[in-house]
Amino acid sequence: MAGRQHGIVRRKQVREAGLSRREIERRLEAGWFVRLYDGVYAVGHTALTDKSHLIAAVYTCGPEALAGYRSAGALWAVLRRPQRIEVTAPRGRKPKRRMTVHRSRLIHEEDRALIDNIPVTSLARTLVDLADVLPEKQLASAVHEAEVQRLFDLTQVHRVLERLPGRKGRHKLTRVLSAYKDVQPFTRNRAERLVLEMCETHGLPRPRTNTWIGKHEVDFYWPEAQLALEFDGGAVHRTTKAFYEDRKRDRALAARGIHVVRATAKDEPPELAEELRIILSVHTPR
Repeated sequence: MAGRQHGIVRRKQVREAGLSRREIERRLEAGWFVRLYDGVYAVGHTALTDKSHLIAAVYTCGPEALAGYRSAGALWAVLRRPQRIEVTAPRGRKPKRRMTVHRSRLIHEEDRALIDNIPVTSLARTLVDLADVLPEKQLASAVHEAEVQRLFDLTQVHRVLERLPGRKGRHKLTRVLSAYKDVQPFTRNRAERLVLEMCETHGLPRPRTNTWIGKHEVDFYWPEAQLALEFDGGAVHRTTKAFYEDRKRDRALAARGIHVVRATAKDEPPELAEELRIILSVHTPR
């Protein structure tokens, strides 16, 4: 248990594991447990890592608490580690020594995540929180770093802002996010219209749309050439989970002999049409 939690345990956990109150006291007296906060112990030593101190701080703020603000930004690797630990906890929690506790009236289930077994605010919630405390330039840098890591999901950030409309950093964050909005909304219907228009204009055979191949649905499919075309929205809308799931699906289709081409709304139709023409000519039986 302690190994999974960076050498830290809660009193409730060791009680549930079978230790009595007296057995816990004996371990404290012997130095096997080291009290860091009321009901939070280091196991066996005090040579603790930054993550040990952070998870201990989260634990002492209650079961609903999360690493938050700059501490969460550091866990998501979009900020450097702050000098002082920051925790987000429900209202009613008292301030704690050696840390900053941000009390929140609302911690939605979507706002919760787990990094290296440390409860932490989701990246979207973290960015909304950071907008309250960071200069705009530093906030923009954090958002950019999240995009570079393919973690940034613009839709999720807007969902958090809708749940927390009164945040003081709202306008600052909106200015930063304005650079990440697509020129126009990208929808499945729009993708279908663009591709079908492109095929008609450039003399390509009309593909099947929204077709299932086994257990996988593809946006466009030319069965004679075993060619699938997938349209991706703006890169900043793609989460890490979606990125890896897409690649897994591409491999599964490739195993069935299907070639997958990926495109976006920003691709030039003439260039994309020529690339598809070449692939169709190679793979369509004569």
